[in-house]
Parts: sequence; C-alpha cells; structure tokens
Amino acid sequence: MALRVRAPELSGRGWLNTGGRALTLRDLRGRFCVLDFWTFCCVNCLHVLDELRPLEREFADQLVLIGVHSPKFEHEADPVALEQAVERYAVHHPVLDDPELTTWDAYTARAWPTLVVIDPEGYVVGQFSGEGHAHGLTVLVRELLEEHRAKGTLRTGDGPYVAPEPPETALRFPGKLAALGDGSYLVSDTAHHEVVHLEADLETERARYGSGVLDSPQGVLVLPPDAADRLGYDVLVADTVRHQIFSIRLSDGEIRVQAGTGEQLRERSGSGAALQQPLSTPWDLAWWIDRVVIAMAGTHQLWALHLATDPKDNSVAVLAGTSNEGLRDGAAHDAWLAQPSGLATSADGGKVWIADSETSVLRSISLSDSGFQLESYVGKGLFDFGHVDGPAADALLQHPLGLTELPDGSVAVADTYNGAIRRFDPATGEVSTLASELAEPSDVLVEADESGARLLVVESNAHRIARVAIPVAAARVSGDALRTQRSVTDIAPGQLRLSVDFVPPTGQKLDKRYGDPTQLTVSASPEGLLRSGEGAAQGLERTLEFVDGLTEGVLHVSVRAAACDGDPITGELPEHAACHVYQQDWGIPVRLVDGAPAELSLGLRAT
Repeated sequence: MALRVRAPELSGRGWLNTGGRALTLRDLRGRFCVLDFWTFCCVNCLHVLDELRPLEREFADQLVLIGVHSPKFEHEADPVALEQAVERYAVHHPVLDDPELTTWDAYTARAWPTLVVIDPEGYVVGQFSGEGHAHGLTVLVRELLEEHRAKGTLRTGDGPYVAPEPPETALRFPGKLAALGDGSYLVSDTAHHEVVHLEADLETERARYGSGVLDSPQGVLVLPPDAADRLGYDVLVADTVRHQIFSIRLSDGEIRVQAGTGEQLRERSGSGAALQQPLSTPWDLAWWIDRVVIAMAGTHQLWALHLATDPKDNSVAVLAGTSNEGLRDGAAHDAWLAQPSGLATSADGGKVWIADSETSVLRSISLSDSGFQLESYVGKGLFDFGHVDGPAADALLQHPLGLTELPDGSVAVADTYNGAIRRFDPATGEVSTLASELAEPSDVLVEADESGARLLVVESNAHRIARVAIPVAAARVSGDALRTQRSVTDIAPGQLRLSVDFVPPTGQKLDKRYGDPTQLTVSASPEGLLRSGEGAAQGLERTLEFVDGLTEGVLHVSVRAAACDGDPITGELPEHAACHVYQQDWGIPVRLVDGAPAELSLGLRAT
C-alpha cells in the first residue's frame, strides 16, 4: 500500500481574498484543494493562473484553489505590492502571503510554479512543476471525485473566496507608452483591456481601442510613417494573454490580428506564417532593420515579425534565444534570456536595448559580420539583484520592465521592483539613479521640446503617467546586493544521479514511436562546477560529475516531456493522437557535503 502523506498546515503572514479570514486545512476538509505556489514576477506562473481558470469553474462546488505566494524578489515580499498583483492578474481565489517561504519549504517546492493536490481527507495526492498540467489535473480530480463520493468524504458548497471591492481609476495598471508625431501618446491600459490615446497633458482621452478584443495589452509600437502607409495601419500592440500581435488603424479604430493564433505556444521554438504560429506572452515590440522585434517573454526569446500588406503573408522566426532561461551572451542562436520585457531601438539603429527582467540585466542585440549577437552591460543573473550604482560590473537592478535611450546616448531603465529610473552610460560604464520612490515603473520615454528634455514614466501601480525631471547630477545609490532566498540542497561531491519523475495523466502515454519524447537540459553556475553531464539529451535521467575544489553553486535543469492521448478503450496511440507538452525549468542551489545524498529527484508530474 502506498504511503499516504498528510498535507502540512498552511502558514504565512496573512491572507488575501478571504475577507480577512485566516484559512486552515481543517476548514477545507471535505473539499479538494489545489495549492498554486507562485510569484508575481514569473511569466510561467501567470500562464498557470490562466490554465487553472477552467478547473476553478468546472469544480467550483468541490475544489478550492489557493495561491501560495512565495516571492523570488525582495519587492514581491511587500504586502501592498502583492495585493496589487492579485488584482492586476485577476486572481479570484484565496491567496496565502508566504514571504518567508514557510509553506514553500513545508511542501518542498523547488520551482515556480508548483502545484500540489490535497484530497478531501487532507492527504497530498499529486505534485506538479511547471505549466501545462491543467488537463492532467482535471483528469485526476474527476477520478478522485468518484472515489470520495463513494467513501462519503466529499463535501460541496461555496468556497472561502471573498471578492474585494473593485477600484475605479482612469487607467488601471498601465504597461507601455508610445509617442505619436502630433505630441499625443498611446498607453496600454492593461487591466482595462484597452489601448488609450492621450493628449499631451497625459490625462485627457482622445480615444480608446480594443474593447472586447484585447485582453492584457502591453507593448505598443508606432510604426514608421513609410511602413504605416504601406501596411494601412499605424500601431502594433502585444497582448500577453491573447498571445497575439494586433494592429490598430487610428483613423477608424480598425483592429486586426497580425500574428498569433490565440493559443499559447507550447513548444520552445516556431517559425513560418505568422497567423498560423502560436506565440507565448509577447511583452514588448520594437522596430529594427525593417522588421518588428518581439520580446517573447513566455519562451525567453526574441522573435522577428516580417509584415506584408496582406496579414496572411506575415511571417515570424526566432531571432535570439534557445528558450533556456538564464544569462548567456554571444551568438543569438545560442544565447539565453529570461523573460525579456522591454525593448528600445538605439538612435543610430545599430542595436536594440533589452530589459531582461528575470535576470535583472540590461542587454542588447546587434548585427555583426558573424550574425546577431547578445551583449550584457548591467546585472549578474537569475538570482542576483539589488539597487547598487557605480561601475556597471558591480551595479544591480531588480526586475526591470522598460527602457529608452536618452539624447546623450545613455540608457534610462525602468527599474521596476526598485521603484526607480536608472541610467547606464556606455561611455563611462557607470550606473546611476535618475529618480526613485516610483510605483512599479514599467516603461519610460523621453519628451523633449524648446524648454528641454524630461522623462515620461509609466507608474503602473499608481495607475498614471508621470513627468519626471532629468536631474543635472544623478544620484549614486549604494543599496544591498541581494540574492533570492531558497533552501540549499546538500548533495555529495563527485557523481550525482539526477532524475525527473513524470507520470502521464490517465489516458495519456509517452509516444515512443518516433524516439524518446523527453529531453533533459543541464547547466550549472559558476561555470566549471560540473566536470561532465552538461548539455541537452533525451531521457529523464542523467549522471552529473562535480569538479573538485568547488563547494557550492546552482544547478540549472530544464525538462520537456510529450504525452499523447491514447484510445479510450485500447489505450493504444492512434496515428494522429493529440499530444500535450509538459516542461519546467529549475534553478537549484546546491552545497557539496561529504556524506550527503548522491541522488537528486525532481518532480515534473508525480502522483
């Protein structure tokens, strides 16, 4: 008989969406409970929020979904920021605030997102990492519903969710800003699901676009006049939830799809006809070398969109990034990015500046004789962040989302989680602070006229666009250098046997007719931590070997598995079976200790 594990109690600083009530597992006894361990910076977590909405609706009387917010960045531990994120992302279930990772550690979570299923008797019956598990969760809950109905352990009724009072502001969590030639502006009014045309005063509305069409618009790109004349529209908008690129013709408000199918991309690459290619959370757009560069946050890549007069002839292709989440420069096709969220083309057209949010790094892409190249200027990687000015090699950012080039060639960065506008000067290699105490600035532009230049800052959590003076002398801040706080895993020096646990949902099986449908990719930091075992290969097991002399580091593990629907009677795979992709990335801090385990098992889908 399988060992049954009692679910640990839910413990944290407080609760949201419960009307002030603290929940316990005893309160939830008799209902299925799904814990969603998330953090609001994480694009994969945002995908899972959307994946779980149908599950919430189907099992509204039998299941309680609880978000456990276990933060990665320091800013995410701010209770006010969490409350705003819960509204921003339309989280309509109870949320436990877990800033010390107490419940995270109790459930041995290792990655964002992680899902844990608790049955009506209070036992853990499943744990899944990553996204793409909605189908399998639905199958599991349906199976267990019958079991618990028969046992008499199932209780139905209203859940503990209490909706907060809806606020009213002209803009709600605006995302990106773009200037038009007549002195007016376009802003993505993200939580109102529209793009707003504002007069020069940044308050008076000229028009709104996208009602009933857009969902969560972010990047707004005003096309060059010659391209607009050729194409017959003026503006492109990236919709992060629709996973599409829309065009807007300002003269009559016509909106058309220019790229994306409306489905989220489940593979880690794509190319071809733009209207037939799924996208994954496109966050920002830039015009460069007669093409549109897309910050494809959902796959940690940059894509290129080539526009034709007939949208059916539009095409897309990956421009940079392998889809591995991390920091690696060099040739674009081998580079790693992490949720790129802001783009700005340099004045000379030689490069596109990139706000790579999850690594907290300022980067760029340029074209050389050897091809497209990625280069980093400020920041150190996935788990290092802070508010530190000075030489670029030592400076730190915290989850930047936007940026623009200043008239002198320096770069202003919307350093979102530090609530600041930072300046990087390529000429001196210095980083400084232009403005602080801003409410999650998500974008920044330069406005210049006869009186001088100033910054236009999208203060997303203040629901406004602010004019900010550019100081004559920028401040130099020496804040703390911070690291993401996660439990360290002790493992033995020498060889380590790494395995990933994956059990396909009932009715699915691994399709091995054309080879192994699983893949494991392993790397480590610092470079040189592993003597062998790095790279990508088929299979869910790998032997790693650590070098001598190093005692700690981070293992970066990416896994991908494809399972297909079998025949409901025979279980055999039909010729054209519907297949589902499961994938996840882990960054696991490790410490090499004599006598520690020489095996490490990770759960992609374990029941």
